Amino acid sequence: MLSFECDYNKGAHKKILERLLETNEEPAKGYGFDPYCASAAEKILKACELAGGQVQFLTGGTQTNQIVIDAMLAGYEAVVAADTGHVNFHEAGAIEYTGHKVLTIPHVNGKLDAGDLEQYLKDYYADDNHEHMARPGMVYISHPSEYGTLYSKAELEALSSVCKTYEIPLFMDGARLGYGLMSKDTDITLPDIAKLCDVFYIGGTKVGALCGEAVVFTHGNMPKHFLTTVKQHGALNAKGRLLGVQFDTLFTDDLYFEISKHAIDMAEKLKKAFREKGYKFLIDSPTNQIFVILENDKKKELEKEALFGFWEKYDETHTVVRIATSWGTTEEELNALIELI
Repeated sequence: MLSFECDYNKGAHKKILERLLETNEEPAKGYGFDPYCASAAEKILKACELAGGQVQFLTGGTQTNQIVIDAMLAGYEAVVAADTGHVNFHEAGAIEYTGHKVLTIPHVNGKLDAGDLEQYLKDYYADDNHEHMARPGMVYISHPSEYGTLYSKAELEALSSVCKTYEIPLFMDGARLGYGLMSKDTDITLPDIAKLCDVFYIGGTKVGALCGEAVVFTHGNMPKHFLTTVKQHGALNAKGRLLGVQFDTLFTDDLYFEISKHAIDMAEKLKKAFREKGYKFLIDSPTNQIFVILENDKKKELEKEALFGFWEKYDETHTVVRIATSWGTTEEELNALIELI
């Protein structure tokens, strides 16, 4: 059975597994105070061109979103996101579980528009009753978006400017950041993100690691006692080295960027094949997620030999499926799927 339903369906890159074995019996301090985490953080900050940044390693994306948002907001504050944002749709109310409301704005191709955000904030403060409402205290975006679309540098600059005007932090979910950075259509670099966002994270779970996300606070703005907050959420790994070793490996010899580019190359080849076969797309995603419109009968036929992710019902006779390539997608798997379609 071919597996294209997500980009985290394989274990880890072999170089990570080799490094984990090499360091397995070396004793190290716990909770992230080990030399591997220190080395990984140093390499990440160098790649971001950040002198005063801080890095904290966490295990998963939902966990990271919940902890960062909860730690950076006051009890009466909420986070603003596109209505398609991951924190609004696919995290089982994890943000609300901490007592913070998710305030939504209609998306534009999966993204949050700076003009819409500015109008939303203006309307909030113009309301005489705003003190009776949850205060928008942070802006959340994901890059790539849920639709695989990307923010341009101009769009990110505009969002950053609005956030600075209203003195609220801009938080970027980077669970698939590697695939966004290596897209042929992007004009954003990792240093650009570090300059324009107050906090973001570099995804490992979906980009070659067994698990792990690297949270980057960009200007010494890590909340006080952040490690304690992480522990309160039950998310502080005693064996923090497991995350450090993985990110240290990913950020050695540009492995993170190399394997992310591989996923993009596989996706481009697959999109070309779908187009040549006459298939249509819901949206033209420039990253590793492909949203194909299938006839329901064709979908049932293909699912006998390949796994896809359900996205949405298109009409009575068609369904949109998401097909994802990843760092681990092989030429053999890709060619087999192309032959199948």
